[in-house]
Amino acid sequence: MNYFFNPVARIEHLEHVAYYETQRNGLGARYLSAFDLAMDRVCEAPQRFRIEFSPEIRRCRIAGFPYNVLFRQVGSEIEILVIAPYRRRPDYWLGRI
Repeated sequence: MNYFFNPVARIEHLEHVAYYETQRNGLGARYLSAFDLAMDRVCEAPQRFRIEFSPEIRRCRIAGFPYNVLFRQVGSEIEILVIAPYRRRPDYWLGRI
């Protein structure tokens, strides 16, 4: 299974990479690796993640970083709706669905 980004989620994702890279050289790459591992798990079996919001929006944590990937299955693909901080600005992304 493959995934794609909601356009705003793609921008947020790239901002996270840039931010971590400015904090410490190589930290942006560590974030990307952790994100890739999370998405491998999601694409392997998206149903293993519990539904957090209707309709069928699920959550996966990015290990080692304070973010959740919120996603939904669209046909045979995964749409990444947001890469949201654990606590900051809850539900700010709900307008994307």
